Amino acid sequence: MIEVTMVRIYVTESSKLLKPILQYLQKEIKIRGVSVFRAIEGFGDSGTVHTATFTDLSLDLPLAIEFFDHPEKVTTALNHLSSMVKAEHIVTWKAYANK
Repeated sequence: MIEVTMVRIYVTESSKLLKPILQYLQKEIKIRGVSVFRAIEGFGDSGTVHTATFTDLSLDLPLAIEFFDHPEKVTTALNHLSSMVKAEHIVTWKAYANK
């Protein structure tokens, strides 16, 4: 087993951060892989509720961007990403992956 660092970044669709974050992770830092999850409802420190209903096609839903890689590579990525995303919207934890 190898130690990795997991990262989850919280943004909203309207923030327009998804594309630049994904481009950085894929083309510049070359993270192993990334998954993006679109929530059906959420709220943050502003208290604004972002939600979707069957009659609503909201373009401001919460997104969770998740990835993992070797701790050193993740640290490099986080140094860059912290200039794009509020620090409290990025969480990390240690995990283990099979070789």
